[in-house]
Amino acid sequence: MRRNRPIILVTGFGPFPGAPSNASSLLAEAIAEQAESQLPGFSVHAETLPTEWQAGPARLAELLDTLRPTLTVHFGVSRRARGFVVETRARNLTQYVFDACGETPQAESIADGGPNEMAVTLPTGLIVERLRKLGLPVQLSRDAGGYLCNAVLYHSLDHARRRDATGLGPRRGFIHIPDRLTPGGPRGPTRRAAASKLEWDGAVKGGLAILSACAGVGER
Repeated sequence: MRRNRPIILVTGFGPFPGAPSNASSLLAEAIAEQAESQLPGFSVHAETLPTEWQAGPARLAELLDTLRPTLTVHFGVSRRARGFVVETRARNLTQYVFDACGETPQAESIADGGPNEMAVTLPTGLIVERLRKLGLPVQLSRDAGGYLCNAVLYHSLDHARRRDATGLGPRRGFIHIPDRLTPGGPRGPTRRAAASKLEWDGAVKGGLAILSACAGVGER
């Protein structure tokens, strides 16, 4: 990773029950491979977070403390997503759902005494505008769910909040993608695959557009 360049962190998740191959991890890696040529002023780091209630946020905290990224974009999969779903907030709650190790959350809230919800700090409107110009399916969402996607987003935003009281710190946010998305095309039942409006090449192209928009780089 080149020194003296602002760092962009792109994360996906590892496998979890019902998702033996997680498209978000594959997408994060694909985006990072192409991003530095399109964003020459930045160093881009991709990471696969464990889909675990304890290990996932812990690994994220290590990355944020070590890399100190100016921009962090988290990707995760959703069965309901038909394209890019741009999350706008994280909520301080969990659902009683098993993680990749068969564990459940230790409490109903993510952070005891923390804010009930926090807004993402990505330019969500600009992201939607850029993706629509590319002809890619995109929508805004106010509910990131109650699983690790929401938990990681909350931890990411809370990390920035606790370290930057001005509220003008690094940009962080979360994007959901269809769970049937893969480099080789959609997986699984035909009806589910057909319902997705996003294909792999479009997902990579859109991911790069998201980073460009968030990093303040003009359209390419």
